Amino acid sequence: MAEVLATMVVGPLVSMVKEKASSYLLEQYQVMEGLEKQHKLLKRKLPAILDVITDAEEQAAAKREGAKAWLEEVRQVAYQANDVLDEFKYEALRRKAREEGHYKELDMDVIKLFPSHNRFVFRKRMGNKLRMILEELDVLIAEMNCFGFKFRQGPPVPVNHLRENSSKIIDPVDIAGRSRAGDKEKIIKSLLDKASNVNLTVFPIVGMGGMGKTTLAQLVYNDPDIQKHFQLRLWVCVSDNFDVDSLAERIVEEAKKNFETKEAKKNGCEANGSSALDKLQNAVSGKRYLLVLDDVWNRDEAHKWEKLKSYLQHGGSGSSVLTTTRDQEVAKLMMGTAEGAYELGRLGENFIEEIIKSRAFSSKQEKDWPRELVNMVSDVAKRCVGSPLAATALGSVLSTKTTAREWKDVLRTKKICDDRNGILPVLKLSYNCLPSHMRQCFAFCAMFPKDYEIDVEMLIQLWMANGFIPVLQGEEHPEISGKNIFIELASRSFFQDVKGIPFEFTDIEVSRVTCKIHDLMHDVALDSMGKECAAIATEQSKSGDFPHSARHLLLSVNEPETFLNASLEKGSPVIQTLICEYDEDDDFWQSVFCKKKRLAKFVKIQVCASTKDKDQGRFNIKDHARFRVMEQANFIPKTRMATSPEGMKYMTALRHLYTHGCKRLKTMPADIRHLTSLQTLTCFVAGAGSGCSKVGELGWLDDLGGQLELRQLENVKEADAYAAKLRYKNRLARLTLRWTDVEEARNSDKEVLEGLEPHDGLKVLKIYSCSIDTCPTWMNKLQGIVKLKLSDCKRLEKLPAFWQLPALQILCLCGLENIRYLCSSDTAFTFQKLKKLAIFELPNFEIWWGTSEVRGERPIFPLLEKLLIKECKSLAALPKASVIKETFEGVKTEYRSAFPALKEMELRNLEMFQRWEDGEGNPGEELVFHRLEKLRIWSCPELTTLPEAPKLSVLEVEGASQQISSLHAASRYITSLSSMQLFGDNTERESVAEQNSSELVRGKEKWEHKSPLTRMTLWRYNLLFSHSSALPLWTCFAQLVYLTISYCDALVYWPENEFQGAHKKLLSNLLQNGVDSCHV
Repeated sequence: MAEVLATMVVGPLVSMVKEKASSYLLEQYQVMEGLEKQHKLLKRKLPAILDVITDAEEQAAAKREGAKAWLEEVRQVAYQANDVLDEFKYEALRRKAREEGHYKELDMDVIKLFPSHNRFVFRKRMGNKLRMILEELDVLIAEMNCFGFKFRQGPPVPVNHLRENSSKIIDPVDIAGRSRAGDKEKIIKSLLDKASNVNLTVFPIVGMGGMGKTTLAQLVYNDPDIQKHFQLRLWVCVSDNFDVDSLAERIVEEAKKNFETKEAKKNGCEANGSSALDKLQNAVSGKRYLLVLDDVWNRDEAHKWEKLKSYLQHGGSGSSVLTTTRDQEVAKLMMGTAEGAYELGRLGENFIEEIIKSRAFSSKQEKDWPRELVNMVSDVAKRCVGSPLAATALGSVLSTKTTAREWKDVLRTKKICDDRNGILPVLKLSYNCLPSHMRQCFAFCAMFPKDYEIDVEMLIQLWMANGFIPVLQGEEHPEISGKNIFIELASRSFFQDVKGIPFEFTDIEVSRVTCKIHDLMHDVALDSMGKECAAIATEQSKSGDFPHSARHLLLSVNEPETFLNASLEKGSPVIQTLICEYDEDDDFWQSVFCKKKRLAKFVKIQVCASTKDKDQGRFNIKDHARFRVMEQANFIPKTRMATSPEGMKYMTALRHLYTHGCKRLKTMPADIRHLTSLQTLTCFVAGAGSGCSKVGELGWLDDLGGQLELRQLENVKEADAYAAKLRYKNRLARLTLRWTDVEEARNSDKEVLEGLEPHDGLKVLKIYSCSIDTCPTWMNKLQGIVKLKLSDCKRLEKLPAFWQLPALQILCLCGLENIRYLCSSDTAFTFQKLKKLAIFELPNFEIWWGTSEVRGERPIFPLLEKLLIKECKSLAALPKASVIKETFEGVKTEYRSAFPALKEMELRNLEMFQRWEDGEGNPGEELVFHRLEKLRIWSCPELTTLPEAPKLSVLEVEGASQQISSLHAASRYITSLSSMQLFGDNTERESVAEQNSSELVRGKEKWEHKSPLTRMTLWRYNLLFSHSSALPLWTCFAQLVYLTISYCDALVYWPENEFQGAHKKLLSNLLQNGVDSCHV
């Protein structure tokens, strides 16, 4: 791999040490008493080094070895100073604890046993350390003068740019996608045509790094024709380590995502043997699959590929492996021939110019672009060698240059992109042009393996914990600064594949944003951080290969203590970040916490409950008092913990506490009000009795934001509810209020709920099992609410005016036994933005409106896209439709609909449901669901008609009348359906089945159109082409891929001979055909 040289990250570290040396804690508790002279010298020398850091970093990047060695020494001394200052800070906190009366509680009164806590001993020991650091700094300053380093202003912090574009990340993928349309079609044609009769085809895409190979593979992978053609689609990133067993495991995990049920996963992916390769063979056996192996490198391990290939060859006919690689030799090795690889050419210059403009002028309207600079874009594009990643990086560099002279200076750079190093020089240039703290933030990501899916919130917290985020004037929350840094880096393509995981109807509301790093960008981060970051992510790794100088570790192996202990035994430096993804029930973390100084600066902690612990996973903070020095930390108790760790009130610097996964948690630790730094507390469990925190203590935690769930609210008094001051916590976005579900009424619930009023900007509210007859008065004040859920409030008799909530998009009502209607109003109203409505288990819900008529011509649900109604045994119809006038697909139409935007509808277990609208429409006005795509009807025995839905693609009917569960009824959708599942009841006689089948044949003109149907399931159904003359009707299903016929006991005719003979002609796409438990 070509060498990458980027500036070393030292400046932010020195700056952080400078800030610590000026900490008010050191002055307040006089921990440097007697060392005032050394303290002043330290504060004076650090800025002298900071002044020339930028010049030194630039010289080191220019391969000046002396500057590089000097910077490395500065880094080591800075780390030593950082550790010493942390000891001073810990001593300050120890003295603070003694003043507050916690000294003995924390078992810190041990001066007689440990003289180091004696002030005189401490001063002498720390004085020696401080003098050694000052001596090192004197040497570094002398060398600095010899090298002639000069003051150089670093790249500006683009604060204004960040704030102006905080919601917009410009992604060149869409541009590259348009430009690669021809490449995409060629590859798809090869995969669909040439590979159709071959057991396994290997198709490599070869090209220089940053050319868009992965983007092109994604375009192919997500194409509708590819999705329809292949039974399984699998995507695995390989990168540097072509380990057969590890790859097999990852492919199997991908295969499991293609199965719909746990049983299918088990049957499809589990083999009798325990090896990963056996599971792989079983997962792909007999199935036509497309496997993408992204970023394959290892050309010297042909035997490994042949071994993996031997198991992949058990797939169905037409299976394909699509690979991306930079190496022609790798492509030849995997194909077994020198010809046939798809060589990806350079992106068209016009597209490259488009990418550069989108980045270089991103903060301006096109009319305001400087013409002189626009005229230079063509020259810039020529330097990008057709690479979209290079264009993005270079455009980002130019976005900070505002004059033609500055642009020309960039263009004069000798090596931007060349044949030897590819686009690495321009990536290095883009990285070096970042402000120093942004370089530090990105370089830190070297601790993650390649293609690792990074949780963005966690990443920002890790930046904060390590002191990488500078404190900006007027910025109260560093989390906001961290978010802006991430957005800026993502806009410059340092991060890619940024995607959000949205909240839906799930019980645990944790909306996540994740990202990845391009492998070339990852190389830049690795080069900058050296051996300070390490990731061990495969079981085949050996502890002897572990970089013992690492300060930031990610361990994703079954026995992480093996690597950790080996590192500690070899005298590794203080570990600052440890992320362990091992999720078994053992004593690992308990043993880790006993490592004393070497593990004194954790920033992400996950506490596991041990099966050996008799106290249900109890963990005592006071046994590990150094947790008090953690300025930022995540503390994540495991689900098996029934009680919170004791002594948590002493972790006064704790910022993020994730407890939502602790389902057994019964109480919160005492005096949680002391954790005044908390930004996140995902779950608070209100305990009964003494010895635990009360809800009212939340009133002390002013900065709580994000998600908060309050459980066991039956233990809360009205005064405590008001004392929680939720209405003043403006950073809260998602709030869940949960009472324990009991049959008897609780009179106090109403007052408690009133006291838990949130601020009116809340986004998500959920209320469970609250014993109230009316909703709280504050509910209609929630002007920012997006999602609202009321569940198991069994005494509730009337719902609030939901239509008065202007931002409401998702409404879920469940288990409200006394509700008869959705809402009531004497004036016209509209749910302005509601997109999803779920109504579950409302047995008395019988009408939609409490008034006899809703006035107004506008539809009440104009934007509703998803409607779910289940277990509402009294409901007979959908609401009365309104007349809709619109231009639909270029034609002016007029029709009736209550849900003009509805795309998905599910009706389940509705005993009385009969009609698609309440009341009768006017003659000539047709009731139509113009945009309905998915319709599922389960156990609605009184329903006798299907709705008019010209775009319906998915139909499922079970437990309904014969009028709507027949192929005859479904024929109205035959030109639009892609999936159909009909479940009958086998009640009809064979003679009736024969008669109905004959009628179906006589009406075969309905089936003369070719159907796009690819999946058909018929279950306990007796109207299946049981007449011999029905064979021609199979021509309608030429696109059928999956056919399942089960438990059709009265099936009187199955044209086996004719079907087998016509199979290749009539159903050439059929991959799976099953006739099961039919008496034929």
